Amino acid sequence: MWVGASSLLLAACSDHPMAPRPVPLPVCAAGRGFQVALAVDSFVSVDPIRDSGCIIFPANASAIDSVEYLLVPQSAAGTFGVSSSFQLLGDTIHPPAAALVASRSPPALSVAQQFHAFLRRGERLHWYGFAPQEAPPAAALPALTLTGPPPTGDVRAFSVCSKIDCSTFKTVNATAKVVRGHMALYVDNLAPANGLNQADLDTLTDLFNSRIYPLDTAAFGNVSDIDNDSVVIVLMTNVVNQLTPKSVCGGGYIAGFFLGADLDPRFARDNRVNHGEIFYSIVADSAGALSCIHSRTAAKQDVPITFTHEFQHMISFAEHVLFRPGQSEEGWLTEGLSKYAEELIGRSYLPGDSVTFVRYVKEDRYDAYQYLNAPGNSPLLIELDQGTLAEIGASWLFVRYLVDQFGDSLPLKLNRTTKTGADNVATQTGVGFDTLLTRWALANWVSDLAVPGFTAAATLKYSSWNFRATYAALNSSDPFRFPKPYPLVPTSSAGNLTDVTGVLYAGSGAYHRALQGPLAAGFQLQFGDGGANYLPASIVPRLTIIRIR
Repeated sequence: MWVGASSLLLAACSDHPMAPRPVPLPVCAAGRGFQVALAVDSFVSVDPIRDSGCIIFPANASAIDSVEYLLVPQSAAGTFGVSSSFQLLGDTIHPPAAALVASRSPPALSVAQQFHAFLRRGERLHWYGFAPQEAPPAAALPALTLTGPPPTGDVRAFSVCSKIDCSTFKTVNATAKVVRGHMALYVDNLAPANGLNQADLDTLTDLFNSRIYPLDTAAFGNVSDIDNDSVVIVLMTNVVNQLTPKSVCGGGYIAGFFLGADLDPRFARDNRVNHGEIFYSIVADSAGALSCIHSRTAAKQDVPITFTHEFQHMISFAEHVLFRPGQSEEGWLTEGLSKYAEELIGRSYLPGDSVTFVRYVKEDRYDAYQYLNAPGNSPLLIELDQGTLAEIGASWLFVRYLVDQFGDSLPLKLNRTTKTGADNVATQTGVGFDTLLTRWALANWVSDLAVPGFTAAATLKYSSWNFRATYAALNSSDPFRFPKPYPLVPTSSAGNLTDVTGVLYAGSGAYHRALQGPLAAGFQLQFGDGGANYLPASIVPRLTIIRIR
């Protein structure tokens, strides 16, 4: 499925029972702090722990021109779950003119998001809501002893997770309607009438073989074949439709999934899983007899996108756990790669078919909008892919930035390794993770910023998107979903009146524009926690500054 899941509870580091006693920041003084000396276009990232949380800005010597700095207080941590309150305060104390949100209230998660979290958590923890069986019971489904693809018309019994916590499974009898190339497509024998016809199923199979399979395997790695059938099975079944209660259809639905337990060696003797490479999908249901309404047209359009996303998860699990073996990838990174997979397939339709391209990337753009609309409220780093839409948007944006900076070969390198998370990214790019995070944070504002005399450095750019133009067009065509021409709107004030407060979450930060009029005096900032103490080292605090004018 497209969306991530369960809520993540974060607490400020100072609240941890084993946290060290807070250390008050000294009084900010010119001889103690970091001295900013930036030309237009230049940037610097300051570690406030090394500089007593004090940053000194020079006077504006021009009698004509104003000076503008973008300030990004950020956690550049590569560890999920860390956070701290913060305050970025000018040289005099004033009531906040436009303070950022000081705490994070995670939004309610849809059924689809909850289920997606459960699936990825299972891969990471090798626990899917049930312990593996040591030996199958007498009534177990017969073990498969395949030596090649099943024949067209093959009827097979599958065990399918039938609740979002996989506490129950249903046996589904399905028939192989198409077996061709890398794919065997089975349809539930009890699927509603007037669903996808044979021509529709042939089209889906051809799309997988001609486009999705070659592009995904080239970009992300090889899929396993633990059942020796030489194909990936797509099972279109009523059970997936029924995972989403009809009462919540308006808030999103589960379109399909990959279950890591099907490949997990620890479940090799468990009859509740199918021991093979399987993607479980909705069936077309125009009348909504099973749950949500899924017309033939919608099913044909949506199933390939969902499969593209889940196929990357399947490949990632195989590359990290089966081929190496090692630990499955951290949730934020594997989700970012799966969202990138959607975009990758979408771009394969350009330049000729922009309509299909948009269909593949529309959720990516929407999720990224949610993140950019309030970046200070959402961590980039989430442990088990339990993200809100905003956090999923952050994952896609960061992976998209990395690929733009380091090339199309990077996703394959990120999968073909025993490393995971921040360590994986730093190793494959050869750049420190904290450096990448601070550059990415600036890129979200300056990549396509049009200010006379300002040119963003190449390291601060997305080469594949002009997000300002993209969101301006979406705002014009769909102002309800995209109410701003560009979602990221930094707060602003005179430099000496800066007063920005909030919570720094792993990987993310806030944005503020500090302004100096002609001949304005220098100013100083103090960057600490909400109690004027040093920020905890565990969040890897950074204040990144770029001069815009």
